Amino acid sequence: MSEISDLGGLADETARDAETFALSVREIAAGSAPETAIPLLLLLLTQLQLSGARLGAVQDVVPPDRFEADPGPERDLDPVRQSLANLFDGIDDYTDLVDPVTSVELARGALSDDLAAIVQALEHGLAHYRSGRRTEALWWWQFSYLSEWGVRAASALRVLLTILRHLRLDVDDEVAAEAEFDALHP
Repeated sequence: MSEISDLGGLADETARDAETFALSVREIAAGSAPETAIPLLLLLLTQLQLSGARLGAVQDVVPPDRFEADPGPERDLDPVRQSLANLFDGIDDYTDLVDPVTSVELARGALSDDLAAIVQALEHGLAHYRSGRRTEALWWWQFSYLSEWGVRAASALRVLLTILRHLRLDVDDEVAAEAEFDALHP
């Protein structure tokens, strides 16, 4: 019993992180501030990866019941996915590896799919958490982190960082030469 109570703090922290991420992604998908979407998602995913790393670092959480309790209907994330795809029009799709350890097979990835899947997994755990099944929520978050959303978050984070790198560092040669000249001749 003390092991379950020791995990209570982790469940509470993960619930806060999951709630923050899910709400923030929904706000970003609403399109109220498209100019901040990429840097904000970079921050959100980095914070979420810390939460996931905590889940991966603890011993496997085992729920008291053999079968997962039904958390109720899941929210439809297709509108969020579609809004994100519209927001990232032209930069949504990327190339990914199916499994970088065991295969060199390439697969199509999409930021909108990744973010919607992460929100779906987090909200599934939140439904358990809000129903008072903290251990079940923690088990779900840990399992889904290791099986899906951790990898999707890492891929999305890498893609967003690459996009941000291109936006900030790709400059016209003439602009770069002028900036270099101005820096050397104040």
